[in-house]
Amino acid sequence: FAPAVISISRTYSGDPAVYYYYAAPSHEDIMMNSGSVIFAIITIVSIMHFASAFAPPVRSICGRGIILPTFSRAYTATASTAHREVVLKAHDPSKSYDVIVIGGGHAGSEAATASARTGARTLLLTQKVSTLGELSCNPSIGGIGKGHLVREIDALNGVMGEVADASGIHFRMLNRRKGPAVRGPRAQMDRDLYKDNMQHLLLNGDWMGMENLSVLEASAEDLLLDEGEGIETLTPFSEPGSDDISSSSNSGEASRLEKAKASSSAKATADDRRARIRGVVAIDSATNERIEIESSTVVLTTGTFLRGVLMIGHERYSGGRHLRDSEEVEPPSVGLAMTLERFGFPLGRLKTGTPARLDGRTIDWDACNIQPSERPALPFSHLRQSRGEEPPLAAVGNLIDCYQTATNELTHKMVMDYAHLLPRYDGMEGKGNGPRYCPSIYKKVERFAERKSHNSFLEPEGLNSDVVYPNGMSGPYPEEIQQKIFRSMKGLENVEIFRPGYDVEYDFVNPQVLTHTLETKSIAGLYLAGQICGTTGYEEAGAQGIIAGANAGRAAGAAHRGENAPIPFVLGRDEAYIGVLIDDLVTKGASEPYRMFTSRAEYRISLRADNADLRLTRKGAEHGLVTDPERLAALDMRETLISDNIERLRTFKLFVTDWAKRGGNDLMGGAAANRPGREGHKKSAEEILGMPNVSLQDVEKIMADVFEEENEATESESDAFDHTPSSVYDTVEASVKYKSYVVRQEKDIESWRKAQGAKIPPTIIYDHAVMPTFSKEEIEKLNRFRPSTFAEASQISGLTPQSIVYLYHHVTKLNKESRQKAREAEAAR
Repeated sequence: FAPAVISISRTYSGDPAVYYYYAAPSHEDIMMNSGSVIFAIITIVSIMHFASAFAPPVRSICGRGIILPTFSRAYTATASTAHREVVLKAHDPSKSYDVIVIGGGHAGSEAATASARTGARTLLLTQKVSTLGELSCNPSIGGIGKGHLVREIDALNGVMGEVADASGIHFRMLNRRKGPAVRGPRAQMDRDLYKDNMQHLLLNGDWMGMENLSVLEASAEDLLLDEGEGIETLTPFSEPGSDDISSSSNSGEASRLEKAKASSSAKATADDRRARIRGVVAIDSATNERIEIESSTVVLTTGTFLRGVLMIGHERYSGGRHLRDSEEVEPPSVGLAMTLERFGFPLGRLKTGTPARLDGRTIDWDACNIQPSERPALPFSHLRQSRGEEPPLAAVGNLIDCYQTATNELTHKMVMDYAHLLPRYDGMEGKGNGPRYCPSIYKKVERFAERKSHNSFLEPEGLNSDVVYPNGMSGPYPEEIQQKIFRSMKGLENVEIFRPGYDVEYDFVNPQVLTHTLETKSIAGLYLAGQICGTTGYEEAGAQGIIAGANAGRAAGAAHRGENAPIPFVLGRDEAYIGVLIDDLVTKGASEPYRMFTSRAEYRISLRADNADLRLTRKGAEHGLVTDPERLAALDMRETLISDNIERLRTFKLFVTDWAKRGGNDLMGGAAANRPGREGHKKSAEEILGMPNVSLQDVEKIMADVFEEENEATESESDAFDHTPSSVYDTVEASVKYKSYVVRQEKDIESWRKAQGAKIPPTIIYDHAVMPTFSKEEIEKLNRFRPSTFAEASQISGLTPQSIVYLYHHVTKLNKESRQKAREAEAAR
């Protein structure tokens, strides 16, 4: 066998399929057995040609016997990439870079690939190449709000969506019963495949722009800096002009505000600047020597490693995380934390936790509720969507089932009885500052004492793995207590634990010290992304990574090439959930781990998962992030199809009585459609689709029937009615149904924008009886901060725009009632 990869290409109906066989014999073995190698290659080729006549087209097969899909383009080891040194064996002191990305997690992967796509000479620095792309906690990607972020990352040519599609083994659309704006695509990953596919993408150099990316296995110890008050930046941005701000489908005021943010990021805050990046100090893993690597920008994506401490029960030990299925710990980053502290960065402590991993062979699956994968499975990749393809494992039926169990009163009793054995944290007076919306089982039972049970989803971690992830059950009790708690649950009475759950507490930087490009104000050329900014979740990290990497790459690459300073790459709140995420962070800060929800976006009706490419891909191309011609061609095709299908709906008209007759009174307007005088009134298919409970499928069925009847009447041989393609179906339907809501959304936002200075009565009562739509977090924070104006309320982290609008209408109503009472009292005198 070949020492790395033998690649055999064959075409099925024009679709290349690539088969990878992995082996790792020594070079000496290969040289001594060259005859065997040639025989093996001939044998493999013969087998593949023979098998192809009987087997369905499968994209690639891994040597361990499971399907390893390729990405949405065909990737093979070519002469140009197979011999290129991607993983550096040791640092060359004569070599410098435009961008160094520290950390190979989700933020680091997106930052490194985004930087490389802009043309910048990029180095990804990681402690262990073998952990690149590791899913440290939950083996899933996407969800409510999070799925929107993944699709936006993909629209900008990012890597998370592609790798998730290639590794997905269970797919669901969350919130399917609700409107398209709040539906969230989610996929369960094969943990091994996700890591393998991400490493293949990062290390093989096949992705667009990856010829600019190198990877070095080394531990970053510190930053190389040129210091001085008001020191000049080497990687400036230019201030954007009016033509540089993308026209938004939303208000001109919103675009004006986004221009101001981009402008403030460009004006390099010289008064705040105390240093500029010159490079990184690291310990080379190959030589264990201290090395200095020069670069003009650094993207810091330290995850949970910044002075990380791991905890199980009362046991504490330094580390960023455990290596998977191992007692071995990856060491924390201490030197970087000390440097940030020296420069006055506001550091805080956050915590997160991962649950125990269970042995699936000891679970009574029949006692649990099955949750099968949806078919057809919807991909994250817009390229796959444009072709009408399923993710590759789903396409060949290689999917798993997940299962649901739940805690009970006995579980809750044990959770509280053993609470004294939980760790004591550094933050919040020993309680720890963990994610509100992904709490430990202890926090769930404590906060919701009235609840008799909490769901837990049992998620197998791979096609060839017995490891099961019990979603929602993190709790760093001593291992024997964790097992007792699990065994109190249905289906888990005899469960064994592969590895106990643990918590990690780590430093983060209050993100208010960043600009909207994610560059720090006090150190020019230093960018932060991921959990270091106070967020939680793979998707939030990846979203920040692509923005930080793009801006670092654009600024540093332009400076190296002697080009004019580029304008910042900033996304507005009216353009993307990524814009909402970053604006929330840099303007409001993070008092607790930040998680994305659709409710955080005031423009959520416009910011749907189905239209991320329409919103962002062209802007990404203008800023050098989207370089794939196929992606741009797919966007053009989707825009044309959407426009043509909406125009067809607009021009197709029937009498309202005909709509009611063909579709039923209940569906097409009820009794109102048959009121006297309505016989001569026509409505378009677009107007009918805009009605509640009417789907695009309902409307097109009637359109197809009419089309067929007209053909029969005229004896025409026209082609059959073309239904809206699946690649644009959701977007066409949502665009029509939300048309009137978008106008209302803009009016609501504009009303509270004008009322920023309006007063909030100090006597106002904040509770669910008065404000039933408010979350527990919002009620809690309003009572804690008691804002006196709407401007102050809008700066409270966790208070959503919808709730501010609701509060504005509530206060307006209270003021109106107060004035009415005053007039009545005056009249009574």
